Amino acid sequence: MHIPDNYLSPSTCAVMAVVMLPVWAKAVKKVKSEISPKKMPMLGVCGAFSFLIMMFNVPIPGGTTAHAVGATLIAILLGPYAATIAVTIALLIQALFFGDGGILAFGANTFNMAFIMPFVGYTIYSIIKNRVKSPKGEYIAAFIGGYVGIVAASFMASIEFGLQPLLFTDAAGKALYCPYGLNVAVPAMVGTHLLVGILEGAITAAVYAYVKKMSPDVVYEDKIGNKKPLYGLLAILIVLCPLGLLAAGDAWGEWDSEGMKSLIGYIPKGFQNGIHFNAIAADYSVKGMNDVVGYIISAVAGVALIMIVFKIISSLRKNAVDIDNKNVKVNK
Repeated sequence: MHIPDNYLSPSTCAVMAVVMLPVWAKAVKKVKSEISPKKMPMLGVCGAFSFLIMMFNVPIPGGTTAHAVGATLIAILLGPYAATIAVTIALLIQALFFGDGGILAFGANTFNMAFIMPFVGYTIYSIIKNRVKSPKGEYIAAFIGGYVGIVAASFMASIEFGLQPLLFTDAAGKALYCPYGLNVAVPAMVGTHLLVGILEGAITAAVYAYVKKMSPDVVYEDKIGNKKPLYGLLAILIVLCPLGLLAAGDAWGEWDSEGMKSLIGYIPKGFQNGIHFNAIAADYSVKGMNDVVGYIISAVAGVALIMIVFKIISSLRKNAVDIDNKNVKVNK
């Protein structure tokens, strides 16, 4: 679901980035007011989890691949605005350092996976949880929320893809960017994620149950918990992440120029003249190392970068709270 650069027109990318600006602004305010300094490090854990889970590509019938995201899970644990921040940082690290998702397309990718997915998923989760009055009700709600959330995100991505050939063509009528219209993009993207949604839902429900049992303080303010099991989960995902290499083929809508040419017989001009950003470890590979080792090193590096970012944010947040407390004491 990571839209690469040159699949969307620059104007489409600009619109999506502008749409996300107030979302990010409100998310920052909400996180400041609703997430205590004590819980801020959990944002880093959640961002790292999302980063890692997106590395696990799974094969889909038809020769394509896809992956889970974890955005609804984060929304359930910390709230949808916190999920927006956590997934945004994960997507930013992926785009800048690993070439997973475009630089110009960053606004579109965050709109789909860091906004639509957590908010739709969390809303569905909340509705079902409040109506299904049983011990397992919240886990059923988590599964369905995760499922619907990722399908909704894929639908939005398919709309963004499908509008391109309707709006942007050359003099000969050939598409400048994504060549597939809504009649192809919507069933291809949504159909794929109707299957991946099962994995997303299962991960959401299972990890939610794991967190409630092993680190209940994440879910309940009055509980005492231990964060070690959560870091242990990240370590397990890092070790297992090379399993994502087993899925052969490209995800739908993530072909390179030659792959596009083999599908439609030509390379759209937007691909030829567009942005070509060279990430340090493109495709989670490290020069001079085999794919498995490179994948693990990339996973470790990505998690470390996300943790550092949220450590800095947590420190700034703590300092701001300390300053506010000192000002209150002085005024008294």
